[in-house]
Amino acid sequence: MRKQQRFTKSIFLTLGCVLLMQHSIRGDETKWISIGMLHNWFSSTGCEIEIGRRGLISDQQDGMRWPALYKLTDLQAAKGLWIGTKNFDDPIMEKNYGFKVVHSGPRGVDEHNELMPKTFKLIGKFPHPLVLVDAEPASHTVYEDIVDEIDERLIADRVFLNEINTSIGITITRRIYANSQQFHDNYFIFDYTFKNTGVYNKNGDRITPHKTLEDVIFFFQYRWAVSKYIGDSGNRYAPQAATWGQSTVNRVLHPYYGDDIRASYAWLGLHSGYEGDNIGGPNINGDGFLGAAQFPGVLTLHVDTAPGDTTDDTGQPAHAPYFFSGADITQVSFNDQFNEGNMTKEYMTMSSGFPLMTHADMVGDGNADELSIAGGGGVSQGIGYGPFTILPNDSIHIVMAECANGIDWEKCKIIGNKWFNEIEPYILPDNNETNNKDQYKNAWVFTGQDSLMKTFQRAQATWDNGMIIDPAPPPPDEFIIVSGGDRITLSWSDNAEDYEHFAGYRLYRSLDTPDTSFTLLFECGQGTDNPLVHTYEDRNAIRGFDYYYYITSFDDGTVDQIHPGGHQLESSLFWTRTIIPANLKRIPGTSLEGIRIAPNPYNTAAVDYQFGLSNPNRIMFYNIPPVCKIKIYSERGDLVKTINHTNGTGDEEWLQTTSNGQVVVSGIYIVYFEVTENSYDSNTGTMLFKKGDGIAKKVIVIR
Repeated sequence: MRKQQRFTKSIFLTLGCVLLMQHSIRGDETKWISIGMLHNWFSSTGCEIEIGRRGLISDQQDGMRWPALYKLTDLQAAKGLWIGTKNFDDPIMEKNYGFKVVHSGPRGVDEHNELMPKTFKLIGKFPHPLVLVDAEPASHTVYEDIVDEIDERLIADRVFLNEINTSIGITITRRIYANSQQFHDNYFIFDYTFKNTGVYNKNGDRITPHKTLEDVIFFFQYRWAVSKYIGDSGNRYAPQAATWGQSTVNRVLHPYYGDDIRASYAWLGLHSGYEGDNIGGPNINGDGFLGAAQFPGVLTLHVDTAPGDTTDDTGQPAHAPYFFSGADITQVSFNDQFNEGNMTKEYMTMSSGFPLMTHADMVGDGNADELSIAGGGGVSQGIGYGPFTILPNDSIHIVMAECANGIDWEKCKIIGNKWFNEIEPYILPDNNETNNKDQYKNAWVFTGQDSLMKTFQRAQATWDNGMIIDPAPPPPDEFIIVSGGDRITLSWSDNAEDYEHFAGYRLYRSLDTPDTSFTLLFECGQGTDNPLVHTYEDRNAIRGFDYYYYITSFDDGTVDQIHPGGHQLESSLFWTRTIIPANLKRIPGTSLEGIRIAPNPYNTAAVDYQFGLSNPNRIMFYNIPPVCKIKIYSERGDLVKTINHTNGTGDEEWLQTTSNGQVVVSGIYIVYFEVTENSYDSNTGTMLFKKGDGIAKKVIVIR
């Protein structure tokens, strides 16, 4: 165990050095909000640029993960925030520019000279719970909920505070609000204040003379790629271009087009390189699972009519161009804050108003990748606010919501399977029937649009209500799991019971992996068959399998006033979900002769009946000494693997790998168990295992 701790510490130190080097090169910081079903990372430079978190090409689809319980649900490829103005006397170059534009994204940012972070912190209403599995920190919040300070007065569960100076003399204050309540955990509210401070350097000590900024436009860009699950960095069953969103379709809703809301959203459109109808991203190489049935979108909540006039201008945004993500204006080399020709082209795009047709209308029923504007890459949707004339010390307030929704992940399995295997009848969402499997699949996928509209409505209502929502009960602030010999014991704290509307606890469990659907294991408290308790023994666990858990607290159903008849609110699963497995562990054996190997023989054809999907190559050694060395040899006597067993239990596993990490081939293997410490019966003091003793046993592997 001590060796393992040293190894873990070494890994963390190495990772820390890598991250430190990365930040010293990039200069910006990133933090996650990951407390609800929508997760995303945020940059201190005010925008989440393409490949901006770790600088890895495999991260081209990175962020806006929904539903975040499952792997590879990233929807975001690139974002951009540009600020442009006219007739700007540049204090750095001592030159007047007819058009001046500063940039963060979509591909690059100069955090030292252009958009320069000054404040970047995550504030929490309460700290994340302590979650331990066998004394090890076991929740993703250890790594993705790095709270800088606690403020119990917050109006949301988490708030990012991000302040940025810009070389154009506008200081940006960005607040991002997130909640974990189950009806409000799939959107973030972005509250921007753009103030003409005149500050144009990173330290804030260089200020232009009082200068009015003319025709200022705040221009956001979104390039969605729905979703990573299907693409080149995911399960690779869609055309590689899905990675950068080549077939993404963008729709704009605005009074200009006759709509009563101001929003844009996207989905996976048809692609000429995909076999068959690919709406929803069906896995054509497997079971038809719909891996890209999500709808990400952005809603405008409020825009000041003018500096000093805080009434909402319902005509804003006033610009919504869409353009090829590989166009000149999106390239790092083009986004030069001192190149007047380039900035003129950028400003013309930013101020171009509304196209006669949205991108979705132009694509129609065709393949999105074949539209000439796609150019081989994806299409970015712009959202531009302005123009505004901003006097010194005046400001503009803009509020937006980034949202995601779609059909349920489990329904993606059901609909995709029926489509793939042509299982009739095909019942449409309106309960009518069709004999067209594509019509059936697509009708269900596009119900995700309706779900997204409901999310837009909730985000708008939250903003209109002063950011106040019905609160979910707090989670237990401690969740402790201990693996035993015949049971897994779970215990939790009682702090949630101080909440006025607290009703009880629900305990959930999953097998093999923490990023899959969990099933209800136990509940107690008001309205259940079980009295309130703070511990549970899982006696149904099976030896050799991995188990993951989370616990929630739920309320009495009187708080939620949105849904007819009310609804029980429940704390988010992400507060306490374990990402380290618990499993049954035997007490040590009492003799070398009692050691057992299972399964033996091991047969890959029977893997589903052995130890589950989490470790299909698992072979278990049972009733072994508490401290021993396990040496595995090939039939001809070559040493294949050495395992040092030091945790004091009677169990150890071999995942059929060599010391070089290669999976072994079929054959007979000799396993030698060598006692490395004397051990005694705790009751009688009799020696059970003597250092140096050993025994050899055979195991057969069939592949």
